[in-house]
Amino acid sequence: MTETPSYLTTTAEAYDAVAVLYAELFHDALDRQPLDRAALAPFAELVRTGGAGTLVAEVGCGPGHMTAHLRDLGLDAFGIDLSPVMIKLAREAYPDLRFEVGSMDATDLADGELGGILSWYSIIHTPPQELPPYFAEFHRVLAPGGYLLLGFFDSEGGPVMEFDHKVTLAYRWPIDGLAELAREAGFVEVGRMLREPQEDERQFRQGRLLMRKQ
Repeated sequence: MTETPSYLTTTAEAYDAVAVLYAELFHDALDRQPLDRAALAPFAELVRTGGAGTLVAEVGCGPGHMTAHLRDLGLDAFGIDLSPVMIKLAREAYPDLRFEVGSMDATDLADGELGGILSWYSIIHTPPQELPPYFAEFHRVLAPGGYLLLGFFDSEGGPVMEFDHKVTLAYRWPIDGLAELAREAGFVEVGRMLREPQEDERQFRQGRLLMRKQ
């Protein structure tokens, strides 16, 4: 049996420990972030009209508020997260949605099962050298023409930067570097967005990348 990488165990345990507070802080986060809603809306529209199906996984779903937003945008959305406590909270908050404990680099999904994947700050805790298998898994489970939307902290022109996230160790990425990793995995870029942090957010520029499986 393959041993679970230590960074995954550390990340799951760290989010278990703060899950209740995290859910309280972020349950209405999108209400205060019009640019984030503006990034999610075209993703949802492209998935709905793209012909690859409307089944969408939010990988690293946390307490489920983003998964619920995708449902409200007309998608058949479900969530996956490493943290059992986060999944418990998500199921309690949104009993009409499906949530599963799991790792986004090794899902139980069939090849080409999904029309879309949302990875909203879920790759930030992955060591850079471990990230290519995640893109390979995203590519495997997406149908041809399916869409991938990434949310992350931008390194503002610099290289990948390690930083002390409030929950556990994390990384800031150059937007071009993430786009290149996705291209190497078989994705083409559809669009990108960079926005400045709001007053109540960590003071890093934030990036969004929208990709399509070839």
